Amino acid sequence: MRTKLLALLVLLSTFALPAFAADYYVDVTNNTGYQIDYMHVSPADAQNWEEDVLGNNVMPNGTTQRVTLTGYNSSIFDIRLIDSDGDSYTFWDIDVSEYDLIVKPEDLD
Repeated sequence: MRTKLLALLVLLSTFALPAFAADYYVDVTNNTGYQIDYMHVSPADAQNWEEDVLGNNVMPNGTTQRVTLTGYNSSIFDIRLIDSDGDSYTFWDIDVSEYDLIVKPEDLD
C-alpha cells in the first residue's frame, strides 16, 4: 500500500503545473481634479513600493495611463498615486486582470 501511495505521489508531481510569470496591464484614469505626479504599483505581497512607473511623466487630470506589469506570478497589486498637492490615493489588492482603476477625490487617503 505504501509503495502504491508513493508511486501515486510521484505520478501526480510529474503532472503538477509550475507557476509561470505572466504579463498584466491596468488602465488608471485620473479623475481627482489634480495632476498625478507619482504612481507606484507593487505586488500585493510586497513589503515596499516599487519604483514610480510614471518616471519623468505626469498624469494630468482627466487622462488615462496604461501600466504594463511584466513577469509577475499574480495579478493582484497594490497601487498608490500621489498628486501635485502631495495627497495620496492608495488601493489595496486590486486584481488588474479583472479591473481597471478610476481615481476620484473620494479615494483620497
